[in-house]
Amino acid sequence: MPLPWFDRVLLAALQRATAPAPVRLAIGKPDHSVTSLPSTVPTVWIKDRAALLALVRNPQINFGDLYSEGRIEVEGDLVDVVERLYEIPVSPSARIFSRCLGWVESNTPGGSRRNIHHHYDISNDFYQLWLDPQMVYTCAYFPEPAATLEQAQRAKMDLVCRKVWLKPGETVVEAGCGWGALALHMAEHFGVKVKAFNISTEQIAFARERAQREGLAQRVEFIQDDYRNINSRADAFVSVGMLEHVGKAHHSELVRTIWRTIGDSGRGLLHFIGRNRPRPMNAWIRRRIFPGAYPPALREVMQFLEPHDFSVLDVENLRMHYARTCECWLKEFEHHFEAVKAQLGEQFARMWRLYLAGSIAAFRFGSLQLFQVVFAGKKCSSQPSTRSHLYLPSIQEKEQECVRATS
Repeated sequence: MPLPWFDRVLLAALQRATAPAPVRLAIGKPDHSVTSLPSTVPTVWIKDRAALLALVRNPQINFGDLYSEGRIEVEGDLVDVVERLYEIPVSPSARIFSRCLGWVESNTPGGSRRNIHHHYDISNDFYQLWLDPQMVYTCAYFPEPAATLEQAQRAKMDLVCRKVWLKPGETVVEAGCGWGALALHMAEHFGVKVKAFNISTEQIAFARERAQREGLAQRVEFIQDDYRNINSRADAFVSVGMLEHVGKAHHSELVRTIWRTIGDSGRGLLHFIGRNRPRPMNAWIRRRIFPGAYPPALREVMQFLEPHDFSVLDVENLRMHYARTCECWLKEFEHHFEAVKAQLGEQFARMWRLYLAGSIAAFRFGSLQLFQVVFAGKKCSSQPSTRSHLYLPSIQEKEQECVRATS
């Protein structure tokens, strides 16, 4: 039975709007499509007319909700489909919606607590299903193709420590410490003392318990507080995966905190999701997954570092490492998909599947970047003369050498 004319008109309009992305759109049953694309092209199945109308009105925002609700199904590789959809220009309605979210999800101290609670306080049990054993929820660094996610996360933490050339006896402030893996790694393997700040209740409780269990509580202090309240002086300031949660309007507050911490004699590292040029976060991701998020362009970061005369020493883009990290996360997530459904419901599970698939697509496509920026005060004297320290054997490689030597 052919589609009603109204559905065919809507479907044709939507297919024209998505023309830059070669994706077959169909409604209801097989062959209910208005495109002549080959059968090898991925197909987006739209379950009902109301869903079709919602997609026509605003595909960038409504696609995610409809997929989460099961009113859209994808036949083919989900990551591939989302990557193709990134080729579609952002609609004016999505831009307006994103600006409205900026007003609603302001990253004031109270707003930040609400935004962070929305994402990070879901439950530790949920994140333990698909993260690595140390619960590192930031871009890993794969030093070689065969590296596992666990090895790559340890290599990333090692790389961060080498980039700020930590030395035994120094002090470090970490802003946005997650579940505590980096702070504990710095203390255990580089002999420093760390004050680590976070406003997530679940994460701080996990980190404190781990520090006690591993005998590092005297060297790492986990503090549940906003980064704006940091007043500790330190040799180094490190922030991994927090800047994208600060928001453009609050960059000046962050840099004032950095200045209070290291002044003109210390050094720092910012590891963050960014853009090649200023653009807001995807509206659906910001609405459902990361409220208040803004991935800054590299020049926006330079602009807030410049007034304090910080010297930028190193910039690296690990974009493809983040794509691979998200691939590892999605693989584990799919392995535990039924457990996520049982714990948090099918709509939540589908929403997070789409978020992880979309993250892979965004980093592969180049819509998102992952920057590491190393900087120092103009009077900082403890700067290496070459970059060779970045490529010394990692902790993991040293341990493997010890095992080989004793076997």
